[in-house]
Amino acid sequence: MSKQTTFKALVVEEHADGTFSKSIQERSVSDLPENDLLIEVHYSSLNFKDAMSASGNKRITKQYPHTPGIDAAGVVISDKSGTFTVGQEVLVFGYDLGMDTDGGLGQMISIPADWALACPETLTLKEAMTYGTGGLTAALSVQKLEKMGAKPSDGPVAVTGATGGVGTISIAILKQLGYDVIAFSGKPEQSEHLKALGASEVRHRDTINEVGDKPAGRELWANAIDTIGGDYLANLLKQTKAGGAVTSCGLASGAEFSMSVIPFITRAVSLLGIDSVYIPLADKKAIWKRVATDMKLPNLENYCEEITLEQTPEYLDRFMASKTVGRYVVNVRG
Repeated sequence: MSKQTTFKALVVEEHADGTFSKSIQERSVSDLPENDLLIEVHYSSLNFKDAMSASGNKRITKQYPHTPGIDAAGVVISDKSGTFTVGQEVLVFGYDLGMDTDGGLGQMISIPADWALACPETLTLKEAMTYGTGGLTAALSVQKLEKMGAKPSDGPVAVTGATGGVGTISIAILKQLGYDVIAFSGKPEQSEHLKALGASEVRHRDTINEVGDKPAGRELWANAIDTIGGDYLANLLKQTKAGGAVTSCGLASGAEFSMSVIPFITRAVSLLGIDSVYIPLADKKAIWKRVATDMKLPNLENYCEEITLEQTPEYLDRFMASKTVGRYVVNVRG
């Protein structure tokens, strides 16, 4: 913890010709918005939403220059609300962080106090960022399937986008809880890696779409976690067993899909939405209790690659080029 007045941050700038650039710059604490809670960030993580913000996507970030980073873990410098004590370790996920409020890819953030939660005692700040929003989304997806009655004896759970941040953590959590997992990926060269995470079987993602225009296909999995959307989501639903459910939390393959209602009315299949951004803080605290206990994964270092703040421009470009695997933890002060 420090009393510093300047700090380093990734800054994305918009230029007159419509292009965007990103660089590590020194900023002043006085540049941050006026909020109750000032946090010295120690770790952040990279998510696809950060890459979109860093590339100038105005649906994510409206005003530039801007510092992305929808995740942050650090210590409290000051809190005018009295919610936290100076030096307390806290976590921040979602809300407006890293969107139009400068985010965790800077060494300092200023936020409303009700965006933060205390870091569980059983997790270090780095471990919390190994999960990050991707891991939080994975945990919420598994929990929602459980609330719908899912149990390991029902049969396998399909996971799409298996090499991504949500996918890898989903596989590992499901395996730890006793589920059989079928991983779907467009990167067949990562098959052994996915099996090491806990997948019992790895298939190419395009096999999901072999059902074609049929209103329903064979019942191949009991439940599913979809991270990519589009036709993959529609065709997952068509091949889910009666009474099963599919969670939806991503749109890398498209924000729209088209299908018959047949699986919903003849098999009672359910489509479950997952929101990790604006869920109530109480629900966020509750899922983090599980992440810190029965969903806590051993050997968490195996699920992430640690990078420095200076490396973030290169790695954000990798996200946009679909050249990432797993989770990336940013040692903001390393």
